[in-house]
Amino acid sequence: MTATIARWSALEEAMSEAWIIDAVRTPRGIGKLGKGALAEIHPQQLGSTVLRALAERNKIDTADVDDVIWGTSSQVGPQGRDLGRMSALDAGYSVKSSGVTLDRFCGSGITAVNFAASTVMSGMSDLVVAGGCEMMSGKGRPPPTPGTPWASPVFDSGNMRLRESHPQTQQGICADAIATIEGIERQALDELALESQRRAAIAIDEGRFSKSLVPVYHEDGALALDREEYPRPQTTMEGLSALKPAFEQMADIAVDSTGVTYRGLVLKKYPDVDLKFVHHAGNSSGVVDGSAAILLASPEYAKSHGLKPRARVVAMANQGDCPTLMLNAPVPAIKKVLAKAGLTLDDIDLIEINEAFAVVVEKAIRDLGLDREKVNVNGGAIALGHPIGATGSMLIGTMVDELERRGLRRGLVTMCAGGGMAPAIIVERMD
Repeated sequence: MTATIARWSALEEAMSEAWIIDAVRTPRGIGKLGKGALAEIHPQQLGSTVLRALAERNKIDTADVDDVIWGTSSQVGPQGRDLGRMSALDAGYSVKSSGVTLDRFCGSGITAVNFAASTVMSGMSDLVVAGGCEMMSGKGRPPPTPGTPWASPVFDSGNMRLRESHPQTQQGICADAIATIEGIERQALDELALESQRRAAIAIDEGRFSKSLVPVYHEDGALALDREEYPRPQTTMEGLSALKPAFEQMADIAVDSTGVTYRGLVLKKYPDVDLKFVHHAGNSSGVVDGSAAILLASPEYAKSHGLKPRARVVAMANQGDCPTLMLNAPVPAIKKVLAKAGLTLDDIDLIEINEAFAVVVEKAIRDLGLDREKVNVNGGAIALGHPIGATGSMLIGTMVDELERRGLRRGLVTMCAGGGMAPAIIVERMD
């Protein structure tokens, strides 16, 4: 018993804070072959861009990096075979620095940072890089199987037992289902989308992203992209109002040979829902390519190697919710991470909620009574785009930048994820 107590005491003494030393990201390129500036770049090379920049900016010995924890949702084709490890090797990291790639759908980027912080806080790691990459254009994804709907459900439709217990449909239809159930009108969603474009335009014009943004180059050294490619600052309410709903026709497409439709999957769980279609290209997240990386260290390592911390991780949480509606977990995730931190919303200065669809943010604002002036202050994925596995790490880096710019203290970041989940993190600026 005495030996056990001694071991636990030693473990508690080893537990530490996790400090965020730096954060970098690429610009987001339009995720379409032939149109996007990043679409022809290999995902490993896009990932290595941010990993190399992080190492060079902070003059770290990459042999000291205990792990590269990477988020990538579509781990197939060029994005398969442990993209984090391959990107680190392509970036010139020491072979001693290992790498792992994880998938929590859209939540992969936050989860990568949370896992990295956890290993540092446990005392098992001293220096970890977390981040992610997603090529939404064809370079990072294989062509769809002939005869398969372009936007399949999150789950494998071959598992009929799972489909019966937890029917899961396409994400946009989930967004429309939530808006229908909650009685959220299209005008409110379009207003949120317009504000996202307005805020993003201001942030870009004022250079608010410049601290973390790193350019991407082609193999021959020619510049590929050094600015955000997706935003549409010319957007108007009139223009948004004219857009046709994106998911109305899809709703009645058969998912497979059984004849069940996307609408039918929702009705299996919510038979009384009369779907209203309110989401479209203008109030949904943009399809883009991008990558991001964050450097985390223990206080002991940072101090002994002259690394100045920018923020510390206060608390982390994961939350599940209804898989059929899929996108509702951010609200309970916010409540959970606040409880873990022993804080209230009054203690949080800024909040980032990924704009996968406008209803996700609008519902969170209404449910929690959030101050709109604190939420997504530099715009979000509606204006900037959503490179699935990278977005969470991008949002955390943006949060640290904005806390510093405004001289504020704490920020909370969360996002919905496939399967009805949401990771969350609270960070605190350090002087």
